[in-house]
This record gives sequence, structure tokens and C-alpha cells, in this order.
Amino acid sequence: MAETILEVRNLKKYFKTARGMLHAVDDVSFSIEKGHTLGIVGESGCGKTTTGRCILRLVEPTSGEIYFEGKDILSLNRSEMKSIRKDMQIIFQDPFSSLDPRYTINQALSETLRVNRIRTGKKAIEDRVLELMETVGLAERLINTYPHELDGGRRQRIGIARALAMEPKFIVCDEPVSALDVSIQAQILNLLEDLQEKLGLSYIFITHDLAVVNHFADEIAVMYLGQIVEKAPTEELFDNPVHPYTRALLSAIPIPEVMENRPQTLLTGEISSPINPGNECRFAKRCRFACEGCRQHCPELVQIKPGHFVACSRTGEV
Repeated sequence: MAETILEVRNLKKYFKTARGMLHAVDDVSFSIEKGHTLGIVGESGCGKTTTGRCILRLVEPTSGEIYFEGKDILSLNRSEMKSIRKDMQIIFQDPFSSLDPRYTINQALSETLRVNRIRTGKKAIEDRVLELMETVGLAERLINTYPHELDGGRRQRIGIARALAMEPKFIVCDEPVSALDVSIQAQILNLLEDLQEKLGLSYIFITHDLAVVNHFADEIAVMYLGQIVEKAPTEELFDNPVHPYTRALLSAIPIPEVMENRPQTLLTGEISSPINPGNECRFAKRCRFACEGCRQHCPELVQIKPGHFVACSRTGEV
């Protein structure tokens, strides 16, 4: 049985606004095994990025529990958290804004190594920078180039190299390919997959596109307005989607066969407000299967078969 590297229990993150408390992440639970990838999928604003940042404590959670290799990281002080962050890294969505425009590739990677004392001595740092560049597919001739001189794919490779510089065990990939061309997306996904196999990395892969994680993630969690509405192994989720929202997302995936006549699920209705949400299904206003019971209580995430969890009051009926 594989060993669990990350376990999240009842994670919540609320933001205070003028209109009330915004429930960005509301009672989210999951676990990830070592060397595996969990894809978190959903529309913009569903809370997937906030979930990833809470796990790294870049944003402090409102409540919940986060265990990394059995350690409760929410109980760690600043010094202890700095030490454990070497094992927990992030790749940001926009490679340009996440890099200092005044730093060359050499300076950006060298600073990471020097500040965190991953390497000491000028020669050791230089060797490690070149090793990282080779690992992520950056030519040595680019070592003194600035971010504005590179295309999006190469910038994202710098971001990946910077995360790898810490020699982590776990990486949050926050939509790392959404700002890239399709051909470059495939290259970055292949790179991340190769690195996982070579270094034994574990990933959370955050995206709004189910097609991107189809062949990349071992398991997928679908989020809607701060909650996980369905979670299952990737193959199971694609073959047997249960929640109406998951079905709608899957029907929106482009199919290359032009002549294929595939029915699409169009979502209509008003999106519920994440501010002071009532005790009802968050998806009820957009769900064509919603009944009175859906508007009276918020369904819990329950297991319908081994490894397949769904939060829907009408599971098995629709």
C-alpha cells in the first residue's frame, strides 16, 4: 500500500468582505499518496488556487487540518515552516509575473540556492544552476538572459527549475500551462511527468481544463464554489461521472472529430453567491435535476463505490 504524503481534513478559508464572509474554501478533505498526482478542477473562482495556497500556508487557513508526512503543519511556527517549505514548493500560473524582471536565469536560481543554503560556495552553486537548467530543458547559452527575452514556455521552465532547486517532495502546480500555447502545454506536461518519475515527486495539479489532466493525474477532485462535489480515480471519473457539474465539464471538452455528434450539457441559471451561502446545494440554481431537498440542505461528500466520492442528494436518480 502506498504511503500518504499529504492529508487535508475539513479545510476552510473564509475572507471577510463588506457583505459578509466569503467562503472561498469550505470543508475540503482529501489525501495524496507519494509519487501520485491529484488534479483539482473547476471554474475560475471555485477555490482551487486558494486550496493550494492554504496547503503551503501562503494563505493562512481559517480552520482545518493539514498533515505533510504525518506532521501537522498548521501547528508549526515560522521557523519550522520555513524548514518544511523546502519539501513543499509551488509552480505559479503566470511565469512572467512570478519572476523578477531584473534577474537573469542565473541570478534567479542562484538566489534560491544561496538564501536557503541548498548549496554553498560559488562553484557548487554554478554547477547546480547548470544542472537545473539541463533538467528542465533550458540551453546553457540562456543562463544570462532575462525573462522578457524568453517565450512563455522557457519562462515556465525557469519556474519549474526554481521549485526543483529546493529539492522538494511535493509541488503545487497552479495552472502551470493555462497561459501557454497548446504545443508548449504538451511539452511542459511531459516535463512534469518525467520529473515525477525521475524524482518521485507528488503533485497537486490545479486547472480549469479536465482535458489537461486526463492523462496526467491519478485522481481528480472537481470543485464548485469552495467545495469538492466529486472525487474519483481519473479513469473512473471520465467513464462514470455522477455529479451533474462534472458531466457538464466533461461535455465541454473539445473533440477533434468534427463530424461527431456528441450531446453537450449547457449550464443555465444564476451562480450562487459564495458570501454567506445558505444551507443548500451550491449547484442547485444551475442544476436541471435540483429538487426541493437540494434547496434545503447541502449534501455531504459520500463514497458510492471504492475511491469514488460524490456530493449530490440525487445520486443514483439522475
